[in-house]
Amino acid sequence: MNLRDLHYFIAVAEHLHFGRAAQRCHVSQPTLSGQIKKLENELGVSLFERSNRSVMLTETGRKLMEPVRRILLEEKTIESIAETARAPNSGTLTLGAFPTLASYYFPKVALALRAELPSMKIILVEEKTDILITRLLNGELDAAFLALPLREDSLKYQALFNDPFYLAVAAEHPLASQSQVNHKGLRDFELLLLEDGHCLSDQAADFCNTTGVASRQDFRATSLETLRQMVKLGTGITLIPEIALTQNESEIRYIPFAKPVPSRTIALCWRKTSARSQLMIKLNALLTGLRN
Repeated sequence: MNLRDLHYFIAVAEHLHFGRAAQRCHVSQPTLSGQIKKLENELGVSLFERSNRSVMLTETGRKLMEPVRRILLEEKTIESIAETARAPNSGTLTLGAFPTLASYYFPKVALALRAELPSMKIILVEEKTDILITRLLNGELDAAFLALPLREDSLKYQALFNDPFYLAVAAEHPLASQSQVNHKGLRDFELLLLEDGHCLSDQAADFCNTTGVASRQDFRATSLETLRQMVKLGTGITLIPEIALTQNESEIRYIPFAKPVPSRTIALCWRKTSARSQLMIKLNALLTGLRN
């Protein structure tokens, strides 16, 4: 048994398809299939049920997934320790962020890191929050920008900035002329929300629950930009984080909230066991307040 075969096993277990797993591992399908069979022979058990139509994990295969992932995470930790020791500010740094932050924050992050860490290759990943946390715990990401609170004991975090929400309404909307809006003033309207799974969707739902503001039940958007376009068309109103505000738009108004202002806190998060903790502290100092 070797680490390469364990990588192959995880790829097949996650894709449940030998062809896609082979593409991910950059090998031919016969090579991958042969190595999986070799691993099964060495262990003396079947890891997958195979048919012409599907691939499924056996009970033993399912039980092995977590310990194998831990082994591969330790492999990454060893590599990271060695790489950090050789050159603390070089190598590859993989950062994640959720969609309603990534498009607006990543360009600023990339510019700052290019200026301060010119020898480091930066990879930026955009995914929903639950996927980011899984990839972070699996060692596929070095760090991620997430919204607090964070309920994961294996992760450490440092808050970077507070991102207040604004109410977005069409230019012709009855609220468009207001300089501020309060929660009670919204109870005659319905908020447009993102589909489930988006961090902003959860935050907006919490806002609705705590203030008594209703949400549209017959519509869910797949992106923040879709929400913005629906507001322009007069379909409804929504919450937009300050970092995503656009300037000089004649078709839309962004109205600040009276206190208490709804907001989200963005933090840099990484594994407590990361060999790059000192780099994370340096990143935190570099990126704190960057939104402004």
